[in-house]
Amino acid sequence: MKAAICILLFVFVGYIQARITYDDVLDVEFELFKVENEKSYDGVYEEQLRLQIFKDNKKLIDRQNKRYAAGEKTYMMGVNKFTDLTQEEFKRLLPPSLNSNHSLESIDYIYNPSAKDSLPSSIDWRRSGAVNPIKNQGNSGAFSWAFSAVGSLESQHFIHKGKTVFLSEQNLIDCCESSCPIKALNYVKDNGGIDTERSYPYTCMKHSCHYEKQNIGAEVSAIVQIQSGNEDALASAVANKGPISVCINVDSNFQYYRSGVFNEPSCSQTINHCVVIIGYGTDSVGGDYWLVRNSWGEDWGENGYIRMARNRNNQCAIASYAVYPLVK
Repeated sequence: MKAAICILLFVFVGYIQARITYDDVLDVEFELFKVENEKSYDGVYEEQLRLQIFKDNKKLIDRQNKRYAAGEKTYMMGVNKFTDLTQEEFKRLLPPSLNSNHSLESIDYIYNPSAKDSLPSSIDWRRSGAVNPIKNQGNSGAFSWAFSAVGSLESQHFIHKGKTVFLSEQNLIDCCESSCPIKALNYVKDNGGIDTERSYPYTCMKHSCHYEKQNIGAEVSAIVQIQSGNEDALASAVANKGPISVCINVDSNFQYYRSGVFNEPSCSQTINHCVVIIGYGTDSVGGDYWLVRNSWGEDWGENGYIRMARNRNNQCAIASYAVYPLVK
């Protein structure tokens, strides 16, 4: 009798499993996605639209991860807060391109690494306490340049002053007219400082400038640029000077990055996002990489970070616009 019941249960479970489709699984995953990301939509039509977009994106993610498992790709994708957006909608969160035009007058020094430099095989400035926790720029992708400039300055301040400081991206957004880290750091130098984050908090919008001198958290004496496109010079600067502000191209696959070394040879040289390189290393699967601090929150990528391909012909323009500040 017991054997018969077990056989019937086995057949029943098999029948149920056979009736569950991939789309059924995606329906459940979408419900979990909404809860985890606190998503709500305006009406049934919007809900169904976002469900279909989520399913299309999840299928893309699953295909990528199968290729990763087969050894054909060096990184995995995952569901995150962007998975209910089309690629076009995601791109609209970013500027089509950032203002990378600047004259040499904006730069005080060009970094020249010593030919005798013997660089470590890997470095991670988090281990010395020089990197502040991941920040989240929210729904405005246009302000990454401010987070990149501040990220490098906060780290340089810690390295040279021995003190952790949290600085105001909003100060730069409101008071600096140009959207690139070089101009932002020049603003700090010419302005005589930048306010602390506590005194001038981030609002995810541009307002009128209300910088206050009594709230200065850090000062800049000069701006140093690494030779454009030179990844060896960039590695030397990261190892010997600290975290470096860089601007990159973000393509649609970047949107879903979860882990591994992001290696996309087709990545454009047109920059539309800025980040901070805080180290580098070599992965057994993905090869040489840059350790990059993003500003999309800790729930994106590897707890807010991404490892990007290094020594692969300046992929995604990562070495084209690298700068760091000298602090007073």
